Amino acid sequence: MDIQYKTPAQIDKMRAAGLVVASALAAIREAIAPGVSTADLDAIAARVIRDAGAVPSFLGYHGYPATICASVNSQVVHAIPSAGQVLHEGDLISVDCGAILDGWHGDSAITVGVGEIAPELTRLARVCEDSLWAGIAAAAKGVRKGGKLTDISHAVEVAVRGGGRFGIVDGYGGHGIGTEMHQDPHVLNHGRPGKGPKLVPGLVLAIEPMITLGSPRTVELSDGWTVVTQDGSRAAHTEHTVALLEDGAWVLTAEDGGVSRLGELASARARA
Repeated sequence: MDIQYKTPAQIDKMRAAGLVVASALAAIREAIAPGVSTADLDAIAARVIRDAGAVPSFLGYHGYPATICASVNSQVVHAIPSAGQVLHEGDLISVDCGAILDGWHGDSAITVGVGEIAPELTRLARVCEDSLWAGIAAAAKGVRKGGKLTDISHAVEVAVRGGGRFGIVDGYGGHGIGTEMHQDPHVLNHGRPGKGPKLVPGLVLAIEPMITLGSPRTVELSDGWTVVTQDGSRAAHTEHTVALLEDGAWVLTAEDGGVSRLGELASARARA
C-alpha cells in the first residue's frame, strides 16, 4: 500500500481546493428544485469551479464526460448529468463533485431532497450524513490515540445500523486523496475496528458512506458509469475530504472546517 502523507503546507493547498468544492456544492444545493435538470446542475458546478481558477476533477477522468456525478433516486453513484433527467418533487439526488487547484484535489458529496420528500427519504439522507460525521469523528479520535483505518469503517457502520434498517453499499467507499483523486488507502464503510494503517498526522482521506432503503446490492448500467440499486430502492451518498493533524481533524471540504459537527475533535487549524 502506497500512502501519500501530506505536509502542513500541502494540506493548506488541499484546503483551498476543498473550499472550491464546497462553494460549487453550495450553489448546486441552492439550485436544486423541481424542473431543474441534472445538466443544469453540472453547468453551475463547472462555472463555480472555473471561476475559482480550478478545474473539475471528474471531467475526462477515465473518460467521464461531466463535471459532477448527479445520482437520482435509485442511482447510487456516478450517474452522468443529462438535460433529459429533470428533477421532480419528492426526488432524492446525490451530487458528487471534485476540483483540482494548484495540483491538489478536493472531493465531496451531498444528498438533497427535491421539494418535499417522504419521511423515510429524509431519514435516509440524515442517517447517511450522520454516519459520515461519525466516521470523521472516529478519524479525529484515532489520530490522537493511535487508532487504525477500520476504526472509521466501524464507526460508519455503527451509525448506519443505529439509524434503522438500511443497506450499506459494498464494493464502493472512501479513499486517500491528494495529488490524485483516488489514492491508497481504500476506506470501507463497514468492518471491525483496529485494522489497517495507523491514523497519523498528514493522512488525508475522502470518507464517503453510501446507503440504501433496501438491499445493498448494486448494478452498473450499460453506460459504464451509473451504479443503481439492484432492487430499485432509493440511495444516499455523502462525502468529505478530511485531513488528520496531531490535534484532530480538519474537514477540508466543509466551509467551517468541521467545527460545528466535531466540536473539540476539530483541529485548531479548522478554527483559524
